[in-house]
Amino acid sequence: MAEVQLKNIKKVYPFISGEQKKSKKKKDDEPEKKKVNLQITDEGVVAVQAFNLDIADKEFIVLVGPSGCGKSTTLRMVAGLEEITDGELYIDGKLMNDVAPKDRDIAMVFQNYALYPHMTVYENMAFSLKLRHTPKDEIDKKVREAAEILDITQYLERKPKALSGGQRQRVAIGRAIVRDPKVMLMDEPLSNLDAKLRNEMRAEIIKLRERINTTFIYVTHDQTEAMTLGDRIVIMRDGYIQQIGTPQDVFNHPANLFVAGFIGMPVMNFFDAKLIRDGEKFFVELAGYKVELDPEKEARLLKNDVQSQEITLGVRPEHTEIGDDGVPAKVDVSEMMGSSVHLHVTAEGRDVIIIVPTIDMKGHYAMGDTVHFKFGGNVAHVFSKETDKNLEF
Repeated sequence: MAEVQLKNIKKVYPFISGEQKKSKKKKDDEPEKKKVNLQITDEGVVAVQAFNLDIADKEFIVLVGPSGCGKSTTLRMVAGLEEITDGELYIDGKLMNDVAPKDRDIAMVFQNYALYPHMTVYENMAFSLKLRHTPKDEIDKKVREAAEILDITQYLERKPKALSGGQRQRVAIGRAIVRDPKVMLMDEPLSNLDAKLRNEMRAEIIKLRERINTTFIYVTHDQTEAMTLGDRIVIMRDGYIQQIGTPQDVFNHPANLFVAGFIGMPVMNFFDAKLIRDGEKFFVELAGYKVELDPEKEARLLKNDVQSQEITLGVRPEHTEIGDDGVPAKVDVSEMMGSSVHLHVTAEGRDVIIIVPTIDMKGHYAMGDTVHFKFGGNVAHVFSKETDKNLEF
């Protein structure tokens, strides 16, 4: 069993002597140059706030968000590498706030591998077990089992400098799993690899979690990793959780504009539009194109007693289609992507991307051409102009 609970976790980095005064002066003199949205209090800079999450045994949780959102800080608090300012952390029902990292039964894989250069692969993987005075035959068994799982048996006598980036990361993961930890923590472990290796290592991590009985908490800024690896995704921004859900949930039902724009590639298209309520029916209208929302969306809007209003309309590029009617747009760039063409167009004063499958193409789209696109009521997302929240939820 390795359930993890984070209850109202908060992390504040105190000001260094004199820093608060300097920060306040800069804020008064140059407010327009503020580049971060983290809350600044009298205590210091709040990096993580009101973080609540229950992680089930053997669940794979991914913390994802832009740089500086607090995801790595949260992971380091679970590891014990950062002190928890407020709130409670439980592993298997035991309060861990004041428990030393070595006594938490966790293992962590870092972004930069952190291997000992003077040791062989075997020695790197065996090191933590030797510190625990594990019997030699048991160390040998665990190291070779982990090496076989990760397909690095042939490299056991090599030193890290003789390995590729992907091989070094396998060693770092192997060093973690030999300990049979209750919780495996991974802090952007694939970010130093090239695109091909990242794809390969993602597949290896998926296989790995099926072969070892542990709970995973994985941090990344790459939404592709989040969508492919996570049982559930925790999307963060400025120290706060924006949404928790399965990859499909956060893709199909984004809680707010930030989540809608962060999850999905290419990013969701946004428009200034109208939501029209007619009895128990709801329509969205954009540039004269009017479409009724599907029954599920209408039921949720009715439940929330949503009225007609100006909205931000969101439609994903893959959910638009070129037609003889619909919203007019002018073609700016046409990108051939193999199985599809990405049309970058201007519509209603916005930059918009339309994905057209090559099998459906009726001709070549040149710069300056006028096209029309439409979308169904089942793929239209309606967001409040005032709160940026999805009006369905």
